[in-house]
Amino acid sequence: MRLSQSSRCTTVTLMTTPHTIAVLGLGRMGSAIATRLAAQDWDVVGWTRSGRTPGTIKTTADPNEAVAQADLVLLALFDGPACQQVLDAVRDSLRTDTIVLNTSTVAPAEASELARRLGPSYVHAPLLGSVPAAGAGTLQILAAADQKALNRVRPVLETLGTVRCADDASTAAALKLIANNSLARALLALRDSLRQADALDLPRTQTLDVLELGQLGALVTRKRPFLLAESAAGTAEFTIGALAKDMALLAAASDTPLHSATGLADTPADPEADIAVAATVAAVEDAVFEPLRAYIRGHATGDPTHFRGAFLPTAHIEGLRDGAFVSWPLDEYCTFFGGRPAPDEPTRTRRIDAIDVHGTVATATMTLSHGADTFTDIFLLVRADGSWRIANKAYHRHS
Repeated sequence: MRLSQSSRCTTVTLMTTPHTIAVLGLGRMGSAIATRLAAQDWDVVGWTRSGRTPGTIKTTADPNEAVAQADLVLLALFDGPACQQVLDAVRDSLRTDTIVLNTSTVAPAEASELARRLGPSYVHAPLLGSVPAAGAGTLQILAAADQKALNRVRPVLETLGTVRCADDASTAAALKLIANNSLARALLALRDSLRQADALDLPRTQTLDVLELGQLGALVTRKRPFLLAESAAGTAEFTIGALAKDMALLAAASDTPLHSATGLADTPADPEADIAVAATVAAVEDAVFEPLRAYIRGHATGDPTHFRGAFLPTAHIEGLRDGAFVSWPLDEYCTFFGGRPAPDEPTRTRRIDAIDVHGTVATATMTLSHGADTFTDIFLLVRADGSWRIANKAYHRHS
């Protein structure tokens, strides 16, 4: 599949372009789209399920009334089920020559089903860019449709930004999710950088100044007010909840684990907050590190008492030893330690590489360099009775 800009897409003589556009969905993005189109002299009527309207366009309380007036119906809804529900509600009001232009972010399978149901009158066109880009007409638009339908709506799309043609609705939907995954990963990278800076007591403003010079620069520049928690940061442009939803769609569609999916879904922040707020969430509570530190003390001192404090009594330590799988109960594992440090303890190192907390459970990874051997330890931790303990450990030995 090749993705092409509007200038390289197949172009034919334009059919009759839309006169009246019904925008169904007037959330942040839908309102920005409708306002932009109206400002560029398109005849726009809007409808929203929430009843909240932007005040910049004419609206109606009945979606069927909006659709009956329109030869182009533009969907700007939260997800696939919302698209299905709204289209089912207005199906009888759609005129035979009406084009449905869907800018919503949905799963590839949902996009394919909508294209199948609506046939050549359906244009799937997810958007790259947030509210400011919609207002400025600088969105990147991933459009897939029958060529006649695409050419009919091209003037509308080009009012909103640059059109890039995709092979089909499923491909366009998948590409949008991939683009949002890169955004989610950038947010998590920014969060890690800010947490490390906080641990080093670096001023937030100075940290952002330096990060702006690097690979995260564009994101930092756009989101600086939110990253500084300024009172004038304004309304969210793209919410944490919406991005987490997109990552869940991608994980389900690709059947591939995504750190960004869990990293955002478990962010302890208002899901209606701007995505940048996810990067400002403080590091996990210090208490979750205590059993890991006790485990490190056990290795450093050779005293098994530290291991008994770190692990649950039911814990097992598992891995390969001399080519055979072993699963030691905690009591047996403790017998390997005689209460004294290893002779080469001054040269040994241990570090906690990563930790992810999901409510009352957490996972952690640790690297131990013990002489000629390096161990990767993977921990499952649980919080019970107000404290964290290691429920299980698996290890890999690098010789």
